[in-house]
Amino acid sequence: MRRRTTRRRISLAAGGLALAAALAVTAPAAAASPDRAQGTQGTPHTQDVEYFTGPDGHPRHTTIPASPALPRPLLPSAKGDGDVTPVVTNGPVGSKLDVVFIGDGYTAGQQGDFHAAVRAKWAKMSAVEPYASYTNLFNVWAVDAVSRDSGVTNDPAKGVTKDTALRSYFFCDDIERLLCVDTARVESYAAKAPAADLVVVLSNSTKYGGAGYNDVVSQVGYDGVATASSDHPKSDQVAVHETGHSLGKLADEYQYDEYGTYTGSEPREVNISTLDAGQQAEKRQKWYRWLGRTSPDGGTVGSYEGGGYYPKGLYRPTENSIMRTLGHEFNLPGREAMIAGFYRHASVLSSDTGTYGTVSRRRHVTVRLAAPTVTVRWYVDGLEAVAARGRTDVVPRALGVPADGRPHTLKARAVDRTDAVLDPELRGRLRGELVWGVTR
Repeated sequence: MRRRTTRRRISLAAGGLALAAALAVTAPAAAASPDRAQGTQGTPHTQDVEYFTGPDGHPRHTTIPASPALPRPLLPSAKGDGDVTPVVTNGPVGSKLDVVFIGDGYTAGQQGDFHAAVRAKWAKMSAVEPYASYTNLFNVWAVDAVSRDSGVTNDPAKGVTKDTALRSYFFCDDIERLLCVDTARVESYAAKAPAADLVVVLSNSTKYGGAGYNDVVSQVGYDGVATASSDHPKSDQVAVHETGHSLGKLADEYQYDEYGTYTGSEPREVNISTLDAGQQAEKRQKWYRWLGRTSPDGGTVGSYEGGGYYPKGLYRPTENSIMRTLGHEFNLPGREAMIAGFYRHASVLSSDTGTYGTVSRRRHVTVRLAAPTVTVRWYVDGLEAVAARGRTDVVPRALGVPADGRPHTLKARAVDRTDAVLDPELRGRLRGELVWGVTR
């Protein structure tokens, strides 16, 4: 499995990239953390993981041995192993962002508990903005991984051993809250879902813990893995923070005192800059459009020194967003970046009607909109049916499509007019259309 081991190194690319350019970025590089073993970064036998010492603390990084590749796909270990259940269905795969949850430490008789944990975790994750405004963009799948034992290795204490499908264990790298998994096994189970854009492993535990594997690039399409204990009330924050990296391409906004002063070039990530607020406004770079606005994570968007692991030389947009401390919101530039990430995988407009692009005059045509901020208009042979503006269900005959035997087209065009996006280039991408040929 191909691995990218410089996942969140502060980029030395030329500065001033517009946010919309993040739509084409596959992975910001990351600054090496002082936690990581010197001389191992970039080797094919290690993985960089981010972990969280407490529900309200700053994350840290360490390097652990990489999971060995599997010689062959895993065979089902028991009846039901590998079964896939749709938890949330909002539209066709390919038009939605598909989130895959995989359980570990659940026996064959506990898969119902795993499904309940998925529903509970997704409810909490999707209550965080901008997820909350874009819940229609997501499909959610549960993949059953049947374990021989219930629970997680080293829980509740070191030395407790459990035989589980994904090999979850606390005290990874001798760090109590670091919850590691066998990422090769994760990939084998994730491949069973119809699609996987995000992967979250829920390990059967009430103990606080989790991890972010953001240097893992999967062969089946997802980018990174987050782990979280299933039954701790705040472990969902781990997964949300990690999606800030995988979806938003955001840098960490915390720092290590021992890192000193950053002297490199302008970072690629949109939420870290060498430029203070005045310089950003003057040069019209980074988050200058948001300067002075009240941010949902508290305070005003400006330039706050410290971030990207460096206490000096780099600025972040706000005092304390979720990319700095768990339990907080995404700041305004972060929300904009997350929306850009959502639309890398999902479409502003989708429909289950007319699988082959054709519909009859009498058939109802229904579309799904990505968010309440999306508006839709309908066109027959290129002319707008004004009376249908804003409707999500139409009948071609009622829109004036004649029964004359000639070919006719029905088109839906949608635009997301959210005020959470200010970048004009990105705004230009928050649109889509669907076209059907109309038959008699």
